[in-house]
Amino acid sequence: MIHGSEDVKAKITELSLAQNEQSSEASSSIGKNVNEMTKESQETNKIAINTTNIEKQETKENDKKVNEVTATPKQEKNENTQSTENITKEPEKKADPTFIKPVEGEVMVEYANENLVYSNTLKEWVTHNGIDIKAEKASIVKASSDGKVKFIKNDPRYGITVVIEHDNGYVSVYANLLTAEFIKEEEKVKQGQTIGTIGNTAVFEIADEPHLHFEILKDNKYLNPSEYIK
Repeated sequence: MIHGSEDVKAKITELSLAQNEQSSEASSSIGKNVNEMTKESQETNKIAINTTNIEKQETKENDKKVNEVTATPKQEKNENTQSTENITKEPEKKADPTFIKPVEGEVMVEYANENLVYSNTLKEWVTHNGIDIKAEKASIVKASSDGKVKFIKNDPRYGITVVIEHDNGYVSVYANLLTAEFIKEEEKVKQGQTIGTIGNTAVFEIADEPHLHFEILKDNKYLNPSEYIK
């Protein structure tokens, strides 16, 4: 009986050792799997973190590129605006007009703005703001330069008178006319275009032979027409 009991105990002990060994192996196996899973999880997290950082960096670079692309047209627009403003502030300057003799004939009375000339009508020495060009009555009078007819009037001193405006503040005056029916006010005329005929309507020069009283002004200042006629 005692011998059998020892055998039983030995058997139980053997089974217990075998069971413990299996438990240790199982535990070791489980522990290994847990460690491996933990390690894989950490590596996954690292990959995820790296991926996030890369995405953030790419987003910043894309935002930077977008800002550069957006800023460029704005800068070009400002430069174009400034260029347009400069063009607006600096309009193209027109050349001064050139003048031709409005009627064929000799100059019978010269320009005398600072000096004096003798008036046959007034019987005294006076200034003379233009030149008097001798011509037959009813001779054709032409526009001395391109321009626009400012007005046509019957001046109390110089009779039927035509005034033409030109570029850069120049004005030409044609007085002592017989008629000015060929043109009308505000009409644009070309150099050499007929604007009237020679008469004898100027009260201040009625004693003189038929002629054209011709003046040129620049910014309302009288000029010597003989110096501008080509």
